[in-house]
Amino acid sequence: MAQEQKSSIYLLLDEVGNALAQVRPQGPSATEGSLWQLVVMNDKIDEVLEYKQFKLLSIEDSSPSYEGTLVRHRNDIIQLEVRKTAAAGNDMRKNLRVPVQVDSFAYPLSGSWRGRRAVETHDLSCGGVAFFCDREFQVGEQFEVVIPVTSEPLVVKGQILRQRTVDGREDTLYAAKFIDLCNDEETILREAVFNLQLSGRPRRTAR
Repeated sequence: MAQEQKSSIYLLLDEVGNALAQVRPQGPSATEGSLWQLVVMNDKIDEVLEYKQFKLLSIEDSSPSYEGTLVRHRNDIIQLEVRKTAAAGNDMRKNLRVPVQVDSFAYPLSGSWRGRRAVETHDLSCGGVAFFCDREFQVGEQFEVVIPVTSEPLVVKGQILRQRTVDGREDTLYAAKFIDLCNDEETILREAVFNLQLSGRPRRTAR
């Protein structure tokens, strides 16, 4: 008897990494080099059918990433011939970055400052956040930051990686990585980034 495909949700990307839709495998368990049958979720089938080549990125941390070629479709179901990508799926998930501008707060874990600082996020990934702030952070400094775009506001630890000025702004742009995330926090962040990728992706322009 054929083994049933796991109920993983994948983010379907175009060749350059723009999010198109969430898809759910259907039918017997698929392996590399076989045809995957995928249900396109949330009425995104028309947008998906504008493309022939795709990347598949699972929301699950342990799952690899794949590339696929469209073979056929019917209603909201597509069939892709898939192959595993050379890039590690976990690296792709961490580097999947989405612009998001929301007001939030940072709290000190190291350094000489106390209290809280108002920040404005610039972008978010599963591995870190970039934000503007009008007060100085030092590279290597650790802090906690509120991420308000998840299903429920999430407070996570971060560490400053670098800083730079941006033309037209008086504050400083900081890039930080997340540290000491638990599994639940990683999952919540991945879900938020996946959903934001879909809601904010650019439309394909007519040729």
